[in-house]
Amino acid sequence: MSRKDEIIERIKENGCRITKQRKILIDIILENDCASCKEIFYKASQEDDRIGVATVCRMINALERIGAISRKNMYRIESGENCAGGCDIVLEDDTVFSIPKEKLDQIVRDGVRRCGYLSNGKKISRIIYRDGQT
Repeated sequence: MSRKDEIIERIKENGCRITKQRKILIDIILENDCASCKEIFYKASQEDDRIGVATVCRMINALERIGAISRKNMYRIESGENCAGGCDIVLEDDTVFSIPKEKLDQIVRDGVRRCGYLSNGKKISRIIYRDGQT
């Protein structure tokens, strides 16, 4: 699943419709290092003149709520850069399994659900992998 698809899925899980304008805004944020809502609005309005400042601000707030962006990261989509290629799992007999990041994310999500960490209808908003830990 691509980063864009993951974000769209999380937005849907949060009860929002996925409109053409929202897809444009996600693309702009993924493809650019935008420093402000105004900059995102400027780029978006060049693609679709019906996108207003309020639409951009609401989308930024929605993305922050689901943990996809952070103001401290200047509206860049957060990702597990440290494990972008996935991980290797080494068994006692030195057998190595390479797991792509998308599959690793799904394994973590399934494990968290099965272990009972998601009570009262809570949903995972993001997974943060720490670099260099074995």
